[in-house]
Amino acid sequence: MQDSPVLSWKVAGLLLGLLVITATALVKPFGVSTQYVVTDAIVLHSAAPEAATSNEYINKYGEKADWSIGYGWMLVFGMFVGSGISALVTHRFRKRKNAAIPSMWAEQFGEQKGKRLLHAFIGGVLLLFGARLAGGCTSGHMISGISQLTVGSFVFGAAIFASGIITARMLYKKRSSS
Repeated sequence: MQDSPVLSWKVAGLLLGLLVITATALVKPFGVSTQYVVTDAIVLHSAAPEAATSNEYINKYGEKADWSIGYGWMLVFGMFVGSGISALVTHRFRKRKNAAIPSMWAEQFGEQKGKRLLHAFIGGVLLLFGARLAGGCTSGHMISGISQLTVGSFVFGAAIFASGIITARMLYKKRSSS
């Protein structure tokens, strides 16, 4: 099978930079995790306005839907659509044997799909919680924030890389000692 075309990291970086400049100039810096909180705030303000108003965190994100709710969810949707198109165009959208359980996971933790899905879900919840605790997610901090030279985003980036390395070493210590 012939190698599928791959976009150079230099070209991809340049395109991402142009996207950040364009998004910031036309709309606002982008990030994804805030959308969940904005949506929660809108729903809570509609369903239980007293509870929403008394909650400092939820109250911070507004009480009515505005253009930003659509913009944010379009970004989330666009990430799925864009990555799918990219995978199809580069012929990298393939089914893998036992796709739900990567071999590295199976070697370390076993073949149970339910266990993997549960861990993936818990990891996603913790990731979103951490993103909101940090005031933004990796797209907000590491793409938009760092491009604006925000000190907190540089700290976030360093913390993400350090915690990723530590977590990988802890989870896959059996594999590395073999």
